[in-house]
Parts: sequence; C-alpha cells; structure tokens
Amino acid sequence: MKIGIIGAGNIGGNLTRRLTALGHDVSVANSRGPETLRDLAEETGATPVRAGEAARGAEIVVVTVPLKRVPDLPAGLFDGAAEGVAVIDTGNYYPRERDGRIDAVEDDGVTESRWTERHLGHPVVKAFNGTYAADILDRARPAGDPDRMALPVAGDDEAAKRAVRDLIHALGFDTVDAGGLDDSWRQQPGTPVYGLRGGVDAVRAALSAATEERPEEFRA
Repeated sequence: MKIGIIGAGNIGGNLTRRLTALGHDVSVANSRGPETLRDLAEETGATPVRAGEAARGAEIVVVTVPLKRVPDLPAGLFDGAAEGVAVIDTGNYYPRERDGRIDAVEDDGVTESRWTERHLGHPVVKAFNGTYAADILDRARPAGDPDRMALPVAGDDEAAKRAVRDLIHALGFDTVDAGGLDDSWRQQPGTPVYGLRGGVDAVRAALSAATEERPEEFRA
C-alpha cells in the first residue's frame, strides 16, 4: 500500500519504521525538508519528500504535526492522492505547552480533529493521538494475545475508518470504534482513554467514562 506520512517526530518516525517493515511504500515529509530525513530514509527505506508531495498516489495519509501547524500545510494537499484516500489525524491540542489559544476549540467546543478537518478540507479519522510513540514499536501483539492493546478510532467516513482500523490491526493492535468525529472529544487529552494501555473492554469503558468538559490543564 502507498502511505504518506506528514510529520517525522516520535509518532511519525515510528509509524514510518513499522509500516516500511510491513512492506508498505512510505513517503515521509517534515517541515525542514527531505534532506533532513536522510537518516530515517536510510534506516527504513522510506522516501523523503516535501510535505506537498507526501500524499501523491497515497491510499492512506498520516498527518502528525503540532495542531498549530495544520493551517500551514500546503493547499491542495490531497489533490494527487488515490481516490478515497483515508487521512489519519494524530493531533492533540496543547494550548499551554505548544499551540496557544484556538478560539474554535476553546469557545465553540469544536473537537480538535474537526478543526483539523476543516483546515485540511478533507475528512479525517482520529487515531494514535493518545498512543505512546514507543508502544508503536514495542507493544504490538498478534491477534488474540491477552496483552494486545486496543486503540480508539473516530471518524465520519466509514470506509476510511475501516481502512484505518485494518491498518492498525496489521500493526499489531486491536481497535474500538469511538464514533463520529464530533464524538472524538472522548479521546482527547485529559480523558480516561488518553494514554491508556488497555484492551478492547478497557478502552470501551474509558470512552464511556469520559466527560465533555475539558480539564483545566488542557485549556488556554
């Protein structure tokens, strides 16, 4: 499968490592240019590209950049992508640590991924946002293993969500359907499922236990 990854930090880098190891054709981009990705490319066999080229021909694109940087991504990012491309948003809103105040999130209650979707102009599926980057490498388990972790996945496009869930299963994790994108507040920072290393039942219980009020430490 052709996969584009925009953002080569902890999550993007480790997804590049795992997905290339599974045999996928991965293009990876960051904000500093492909020449800064030489080591990752040599390690994994991924193709370093500019952000505007990462989605070209891709069936799945992972957007894993700081939330405040989403509006800076190139216009028409998905114009050359495969038909029906699924876009994964791994982003989180950290107003005090990194992103500053985003009025739509703070005042209007827009979920982080809905805000991202509006800027990208393409439906997104929220996944990996509460996953420790090291776990992508270290905690994959075969189906049926009692220690296999589950990840929540939210989105409105059912075909895209199924493609993302299939990919996560191939990576060695179970998934739980967390509803539509307007329900994705249940997996935002400060909720019980955020950072949870649990199986399907634990993830479902954590999603159910979430409250919509954003914790103070995750507000501007």
